Amino acid sequence: MKRRGLTPEDRELWDRVRANTQPMTRSNLEVQRFDPDIDTPETAPAPRGLRKAKSVILGRPTGTTRAPAHNLAPAIHDQIRQAPVQMDQKSFTKLKRGKLRPEGKLDLHGMTLDRAHPALTGFVMSAHASGKRLILVVTGKGKQRDEGGPIPVRHGVLRHQVPQWLQMQPMKSVVLQVAQAHISHGGGGAYYVYLRRHR
Repeated sequence: MKRRGLTPEDRELWDRVRANTQPMTRSNLEVQRFDPDIDTPETAPAPRGLRKAKSVILGRPTGTTRAPAHNLAPAIHDQIRQAPVQMDQKSFTKLKRGKLRPEGKLDLHGMTLDRAHPALTGFVMSAHASGKRLILVVTGKGKQRDEGGPIPVRHGVLRHQVPQWLQMQPMKSVVLQVAQAHISHGGGGAYYVYLRRHR
């Protein structure tokens, strides 16, 4: 991978950061003496200048030395796959095999988030009001838009956002199950949305 040079905006930002920083003095870097008879590695005193910064960075109160637990969220498709089955198991098996035919379809291709959200809400609520049980929401798999900048760009924003929207009100009250569509209905770029029975 070719290394990218700094742009004029990057240089200007770096100059501003440098102007607002202070060099560390020798007293801040002094390490306190470690006595193996008294101190253990867990209770060994940290350098004076680093104690406060370390606790702030790690998001824990000063004095605790325990490492934070990592809580990495699984990919959206793993979350959907691991979600408990709320609908009839036999119907769910047919759904996963692509044997159930959707009664309505919404294609969100090319829409921005601010256009897609109301379109999805209106479609889901309208389908439920008209008594439909299974609808298909096509998000597309997303385009690779990461241009190598310092902030990573999520691949397939709508594909990740739609399941989250479906778990929020008012849609949450009418959606019974969300599942990735069968390859015949769009695969990883589409979702089956199974609605509750209209009363």
